[in-house]
Amino acid sequence: MVKFFQKNIEPNKKLRIAEIVILVLLILGSIISYGVGFTKINSDVGTISFVQSMEMTRDFEMEDYDGEENAMCDVTYRAGDKELVVTYTYEEYENLDAKTITGYEFKTSDGTKLYFDHQDVSQAQAQQEYQEIMANQTMPIFNFANASLILVLSLLIMMLFSRQFTTYEKSWFMSIMVLATIFSVLFPEESANGVNGIIIMLLYLLDTFLNILCELLISKQSRYNFLVSVLVEIVEIAMCVVLMYRFATMATTLFFWLPIDIISFINWSRHKDENEDELTVVRRLKGWQEVLVIIGIILWTFVIGYLISGLDIATDFYNNEMLETAIIYIDACASAVGIANGLFIFFRFREQWIAWYICAALEAVINIISGQYVLLILKLGYFTNTTYGYIKWSNYIKSHKEEERLSIF
Repeated sequence: MVKFFQKNIEPNKKLRIAEIVILVLLILGSIISYGVGFTKINSDVGTISFVQSMEMTRDFEMEDYDGEENAMCDVTYRAGDKELVVTYTYEEYENLDAKTITGYEFKTSDGTKLYFDHQDVSQAQAQQEYQEIMANQTMPIFNFANASLILVLSLLIMMLFSRQFTTYEKSWFMSIMVLATIFSVLFPEESANGVNGIIIMLLYLLDTFLNILCELLISKQSRYNFLVSVLVEIVEIAMCVVLMYRFATMATTLFFWLPIDIISFINWSRHKDENEDELTVVRRLKGWQEVLVIIGIILWTFVIGYLISGLDIATDFYNNEMLETAIIYIDACASAVGIANGLFIFFRFREQWIAWYICAALEAVINIISGQYVLLILKLGYFTNTTYGYIKWSNYIKSHKEEERLSIF
């Protein structure tokens, strides 16, 4: 008997040691990466020397500004692999007819090339341009630092609450987060609306981490998923504001998801399983209820999509008006399915997993069109965990004979 316990304790002890070692390495990796990144960004440009002037051609594909009077418009000029970005007011942009510009190339003491639309460059202007170039060069470093920090949080949760998660759940959760880390380094985000791509990627990683954790807790029929969901909504609202897009989703999140999360937590707390306090009693929809939901989604999609497409909102996240309109309607449909999903979760219906499937598919289309590849990892997590959750809830409903199916709350 003693030998049996020793054999079982030994693997657990080795696993815990391995987890601690990985945790320490991730913390060190994050700290070192932040240190290297901030050192480069804040380094002094030093002395700069003029190299040459050249004719640069305007890149019209990067432009699609549609009438915001106070907007600042970036215009990109190129000469081979050399790039110059000039910022104009909207009034200046409207009167800009020239297809070429004279660019002036300078070189720093460390060999970095800087480009300006004038030759009398001040030290302050050179420093600002140098910092922007360093920020772009160190983007993979900062993305790795941010991803390592998120991985630290992920691993800490799995370690602190190890008894609440199965081996499959731990493996699934950490696999999704490791994939998100890899994608954040391979596919860095560009700046948008004056916000650096590093900040945008951090929001993406936080969104992935919180959504995956929330999904896992829902599949476990845990009411605590709603506490995590509140953080999810805050991050997603921040993303919509920063990127100036997906306003149907932002409105739905602000006026529907945040309130429904709070009252759902209260409702789920009232329907605990008699034998397992951590579980919530769940049930399924009837056929006629499903038909009503589908009709509501279709109506919402066309009405909200039409209203938002008529708004004059300036963003430099998209460079094509038709593409932006398509995103608006897909987003309206996703928000409608999301509302249905929120109600299904509130009433503890199994069909919320089907809504998750549809919503994840629509979100994946938006992410591909928008080039948000790291968020595709989140959708992969949705699809895999949705299958897992649907099976778990279905088995629970069968084993408990759906005692509460006819009750509303």
